[in-house]
Amino acid sequence: MLHALISEIKLQKGYLNGETIETIYFGGGTPSVLDGDEISRIINTLTELHTVSSAAEITLEANPDDLKPDKLKALKQTPVNRFSIGIQSFFDEDLVWMNRIHRGQEAESSVKRAQDAGFENITVDLIYGYPMLSDTKWKQNLDKVFELNVPHISTYSMTVEPQTALAAFINKKKQPPMNEHQSAEQFMVLMDAMNAQGFEHYEISNFCKPGQYSRHNSNYWKGVKYLGIGPSAHSYNGDTRQWNIANNAKYIQALESGKLSTETEELTEANRLNEYIMTSLRTMWGLELTKLNQIAKGASAELLKAAAEYFDRELIIQKDNVIYLSATGKLYADHIAAGLFF
Repeated sequence: MLHALISEIKLQKGYLNGETIETIYFGGGTPSVLDGDEISRIINTLTELHTVSSAAEITLEANPDDLKPDKLKALKQTPVNRFSIGIQSFFDEDLVWMNRIHRGQEAESSVKRAQDAGFENITVDLIYGYPMLSDTKWKQNLDKVFELNVPHISTYSMTVEPQTALAAFINKKKQPPMNEHQSAEQFMVLMDAMNAQGFEHYEISNFCKPGQYSRHNSNYWKGVKYLGIGPSAHSYNGDTRQWNIANNAKYIQALESGKLSTETEELTEANRLNEYIMTSLRTMWGLELTKLNQIAKGASAELLKAAAEYFDRELIIQKDNVIYLSATGKLYADHIAAGLFF
């Protein structure tokens, strides 16, 4: 797989049209299985073919059980300077229910080990809105993560994907379905707790200490071009969106023969408008009407007509030339964005 990744980087060298790479993100599963030398080789290949900023944010996704002392020591010798740690919960029974390998104590210890190894830029993931999670337990999870003093926290409402074990259990009445009211209540608890701790709610699912945004994710929400490498990876350059085949064996086979395994979609004017609406409305920076008009003349006037009902229900607000979600509107972000699509 490593050889295939390197080959794709070389074949895709023209995709970003020479733009400087400001962020690199190792995600999409368990990239922490890569050792330090393999990570460095990937980054070195990117550096050879692109201009990579000397101050680039380089993030590695990791599970708590991955971050052992020897692993951290090896990673400290690489350019990686940020971790995204999938904690999900500090309660053992919840982690067992989620089919996670780690336990609550390991989650806490992994963050402390990373900090002791010199990694200060850390984000952790938490999940809410599932049947086992009472409001009391949710508040305890938040209190625990605040104690760890990390600069960034990502939170996600539990969703049920089709054709998964959880979906099957729910269909067979072995598990209760997800409760939207519970999820909404816990999202409100979340926003209040983060605000009390001085965190900025800069995107629906993301909170940070002042100014410590995820540069990588912020670039995505702001429509910056990006190149994805590996099976199922997606790329975007403003004019097209492309994605790689999901099958690992077929991905490797294609690259061994010197070919990319991608499908490409040419973005229409409506595609680009809708992409901007969906990504910008989720953020604290909001949806700029002037940018809509740069994509398509007169688009802002059309959007404001569609937005009237959301203004009336106080789900969105407008300041100068920018539209933002209200606190209540954040509960319905995807629904509102879809209602504004062209």
